[in-house]
Amino acid sequence: MNKPKAASKPITVRKIIAENRKARFNFEILDTLEAGIVLQGTEVKSLRRNQSNIAESYASFERGEFWLINSYIPEYLQANRFNHEPRRHRKLLISKREMSRLAQSVDREGMTVVPLKLYFNDQGRAKLEIAVARGKKLHDKRETEKQRDWNREKSRLLRDRG
Repeated sequence: MNKPKAASKPITVRKIIAENRKARFNFEILDTLEAGIVLQGTEVKSLRRNQSNIAESYASFERGEFWLINSYIPEYLQANRFNHEPRRHRKLLISKREMSRLAQSVDREGMTVVPLKLYFNDQGRAKLEIAVARGKKLHDKRETEKQRDWNREKSRLLRDRG
């Protein structure tokens, strides 16, 4: 008899363009969210060449909308005079409900919205993974580093044992 096949989950293909690796070290990530981003044509072409940096960027609530500030997308050389400004403010596309929830959490003490990853989803659209985060103190960073070192040592011991 033929067994019915289990329904397979659709595979989400993400082409990661830029990642903020320091964010998880400097901040305690409380909640994540996928947001669209408004880009110009030359910015998309530059992103397809994997040339961008979101390490020093952040999201801010201004004029009733969320904006990505200080992200770097270099100019596309073949665009000539139609190029974009590399560090311009870029609008984030978030639903009103999510926007109000994020704005309320930012108003609390020590909370901020930090970009984690910039990527193309399976439909070819540029998306930004953002997180509501709280800044870590120095002793928290030391604890994170200690935990990371212990996990690395533990995996070495288990690998060597067999």
